[in-house]
Amino acid sequence: MSDSEPRSDSTARAPSLERRKARPPKRHDRSRPGRAWLGATALRAGAKLSFPALYRLGGFAGAALHRLPTAERNATLVNLQACLPELSSERRDELARASLIETGRTFAEFGALWCWPAQRALALVAETRGLELFEQALARKRGVILLTPHLGAWELSGLFFSSLAPLTAMYKRPPVAELEEFYNRARGRLGAKLAPNDAGGVAMVLRALKAGEVIGILPDQDPGRGGGVFAPWFGVLANTTTLVAKLAARSGAPVLLTWCERLPDARGFRIHVCAPTREIGLADALAGTAALNLELEQLIRGAPEQYLWSYKRFRTRPAGMGNPYREGVSEQTVGQRS
Repeated sequence: MSDSEPRSDSTARAPSLERRKARPPKRHDRSRPGRAWLGATALRAGAKLSFPALYRLGGFAGAALHRLPTAERNATLVNLQACLPELSSERRDELARASLIETGRTFAEFGALWCWPAQRALALVAETRGLELFEQALARKRGVILLTPHLGAWELSGLFFSSLAPLTAMYKRPPVAELEEFYNRARGRLGAKLAPNDAGGVAMVLRALKAGEVIGILPDQDPGRGGGVFAPWFGVLANTTTLVAKLAARSGAPVLLTWCERLPDARGFRIHVCAPTREIGLADALAGTAALNLELEQLIRGAPEQYLWSYKRFRTRPAGMGNPYREGVSEQTVGQRS
């Protein structure tokens, strides 16, 4: 595909992108040994349950999150109203309930996906679609940039692809310092390398791409104030990392999207791989970032109930806009749609 078509598609929204001043990152190394012990114990306890039991338990927990006045319910409703205003309030509430049920299942599964033997966890993958795209990209020996949004079981996606090729995955350090080693050991038990989202981590993924290896990035996280640009996300400005566009432009590595669909009735998971229809690795990183968000939006609209709508995607706002999760969604707090 030529550059002209995707370039015009992505730059159509480029005026909505806004550069922001840098600010020192927040500290992540808060020591909370008691909380870390409780978290690790809960994960290990969950790993003792069967997958169908975890599926049911997570569903019950997610339904409770929707029934009660929880922060997760509030954030989900704010995000859905901002991103999908074309839906009726009844349909948004139905989608909020379905999403929170899937979210409950996602977190209930963490114990199994992190603590089970790797092959037992991988046996949950019942089907793959588009895996030949990954194999073809890997064969080019230019590295592969694998993008996995918070859609379905993203932790299983990482484990699955680390079983196929050398993988370096970027991650955001947890707020509890003592849990970082636990998480990284679980995610790296098939040899995956974990790269923190700092300058050292960027150097790690660049080396991996240069060696023709795979890197994995969660591209829909808020990188924090000073860590990205404001680009349209479902038509609303959202703080978005430019790292994906810059890595793609600098390395020339192919970019692929993947997600792990949770099948109904605890039947396991289906891995999806697809190629973006827009050019992300543009020389103009702002336009490439806008194209990235459009690709992610298209992917999420295919299975919106499995997206993590409870994530506070709009917590970092442009100057003059308040926090919508505290103040309620409105034109003043979230901003006009592009």
